[in-house]
Amino acid sequence: MTVNFPPGFLWGAATAAYQIEGAAHEDGRTPSIWDTFCRTPGKVLGGDTGDTATDHYHRRQEDVRLMADLGLGAYRFSVSWPRVQPGGRGPASQAGLDFYRALVDDLLAHDIRPVVTLYHWDLPQELESAGGWPERGTAHRFADYAHLVSEALGDRVELWTTLNEPWCSAFLGYGSGVHAPGRTNAVAALRAAHHLNLAHGLGAQALRAALPSRAQVSVTLNPSAVRALTDAPPDLDAQRRVDALSTRIFTEPMLRGGYPADLFADTASLTDWAFVHDGDPGVIRHPLDSLGVNYYAPSLVSAATDSHPSHDDGHGGGDASPWPGAGQVAFHRPPGKRTAMDWSVDPTGLHDLLMRFTQEFPGLPLMVTENGAAYDDKPDGQGVVHDPERIAYLHAHLDAVRRAIADGADVRGYFLWSLLDNFEWAYGYSKRFGAVYVDYATQVRTPKSSARWYSQVVRTGQLPPY
Repeated sequence: MTVNFPPGFLWGAATAAYQIEGAAHEDGRTPSIWDTFCRTPGKVLGGDTGDTATDHYHRRQEDVRLMADLGLGAYRFSVSWPRVQPGGRGPASQAGLDFYRALVDDLLAHDIRPVVTLYHWDLPQELESAGGWPERGTAHRFADYAHLVSEALGDRVELWTTLNEPWCSAFLGYGSGVHAPGRTNAVAALRAAHHLNLAHGLGAQALRAALPSRAQVSVTLNPSAVRALTDAPPDLDAQRRVDALSTRIFTEPMLRGGYPADLFADTASLTDWAFVHDGDPGVIRHPLDSLGVNYYAPSLVSAATDSHPSHDDGHGGGDASPWPGAGQVAFHRPPGKRTAMDWSVDPTGLHDLLMRFTQEFPGLPLMVTENGAAYDDKPDGQGVVHDPERIAYLHAHLDAVRRAIADGADVRGYFLWSLLDNFEWAYGYSKRFGAVYVDYATQVRTPKSSARWYSQVVRTGQLPPY
């Protein structure tokens, strides 16, 4: 049976600045923490960097034509902070802003709605050298930056996102150290999480002050669909601990105005949370027009035992963990099919998350702002890239979105991750998430069979039988 999505459903694709733009040393751009991290031996597979990436900075018009050919209704992209505000302080770089002005103009000329994400992990290195996200001042610098970008683009961009996946910024950047800036300190990770929350609130205030009333402000989280291995109380407590650190550490202050008490109790041996100042919860809880949900795979946890020792979930680095206060939690390998990232394929987790937020925060519209999979895509002898596994993945997850809508979730849009194969953070160029294949030696773009399939879904608003 063919399934229809609601009229006006927003179909798009997503990217991030450091992963695609390149031009790392052009037009006044200064280094970000990822430029530094990539040059730290052993941190990124193959010593890869985003210096060139997919050269989107110079191939902007070609890439927008690709989006138009696919019929996309929206494009979610991030702004490079060190490109538009070199060093993270002071006036904007007009050359940097001009790139995004031109990108927005190109999108609008092709009837593609621009969706701006202000922060997708590329903190200016100068701000990290001054303490980074564990320091309160970084949140205020972010608000200044948000103001600069909204003043430049606010007359043409209506959909705005403050942060992308602050969990990764805090706990992979400062906890396990597998993401930039590569620090491994549990307290620094918790401090970073709070200051990212504060940056969201201050940034949202800055956006509201500068933007027309029609503009919409959101944040994008990567909440975990956490499942307990059994119904035994110790395993359920492990689930609760991971849920507090992965999801409620952001949703509770952002949407309810305070941190969960069990999070404070779980981390009491590490910190007294004195870095949360009076008035912070009120700033963080800023009215949102929607909540962005990024989803790839669920987590399966239990209490650590002799037979299931404590270990991380693949995000850790050595002895460092991205889960402060959850040292007695064991992560398990979920059953079933897996992607090239070794992530399980389980669309029920996406349905579960959408229904959870529908129940916990009634009336708050939702967007699936990232969803996709990496596979080992290769052109055949005729240069065609067939990726039936990705089509199956997308079909199953879009069906999960459709079921959530049928069950009462107010889901307004879906953004495929990603438009292009690109720099996949610590994995360098070894993992391909794109609907469009990129030959990194020539920068030639080739839409995969999944791109053509997704284009049909976008154009018809229907999920065909599979």
